Amino acid sequence: MLPRISQRRVCQVLAVARSAVRRPVRVDRRRAGSVNEHLVTRLTGLIERHPTFGYRRLGAILRFRDGQRITPKTVYRICALKRWFVHQRPVAPQPPVQGRISHAGRSNERWATDLPHVYCGRDGWAHLVAVIDCHDRELIGHEFALRGRPRRPNARSRRRADNASGRCDPPGPPRRPLGQRLALPEPAVSGDYRLTQEFITPYTPEQNGIIERFFRSLKEERVWQHNFTSLDHARRELTAWMRW
Repeated sequence: MLPRISQRRVCQVLAVARSAVRRPVRVDRRRAGSVNEHLVTRLTGLIERHPTFGYRRLGAILRFRDGQRITPKTVYRICALKRWFVHQRPVAPQPPVQGRISHAGRSNERWATDLPHVYCGRDGWAHLVAVIDCHDRELIGHEFALRGRPRRPNARSRRRADNASGRCDPPGPPRRPLGQRLALPEPAVSGDYRLTQEFITPYTPEQNGIIERFFRSLKEERVWQHNFTSLDHARRELTAWMRW
């Protein structure tokens, strides 16, 4: 007759993990439930139209545009059953740097900027400079050209800079554009509008995550799905996506 000793005590004495002795049988509840075929058809059309959208954005379209009373978990379950999820690459080791979070209490307090490159066929590589507000996520201005020379801001960006620096409104604290060294305005413009520049740590794009995420969406949804033949072709497509 075996002694009445608990499994926990035996594992403690033998220094063995309980998970290695007995593995509980897990029931896949996602496969046990039924699937709404009408919803699957609608999701198939959305994925074909927007192949880079995740289950949260797909669920937002179904809920707020189509008026369907569903939750993101429903879309996640269907995508898991149909194996529609994209394999995520493992996170590479990051350099030991101090993490900084962008804090902006109101609009025109902190701007972020960056400069990616877009291939334009026979015209070669073009440079896209964009400035985004870290508070309300508004795209303040952008410039798309073959040369990355600093230029004076356009009328819209100039008005925003006037309001932010206190030229038109009562004076306020200096505003801070955050970005990489290649994507900053020329010193004369920063001095005229009393802008204080801040630089991120090299090889840490997460410190400038707002504008980095904007450009990732731009590349996934427009740049990588088109073969631009010229600068004008790329400018039309990028402008249409930004307006959308």
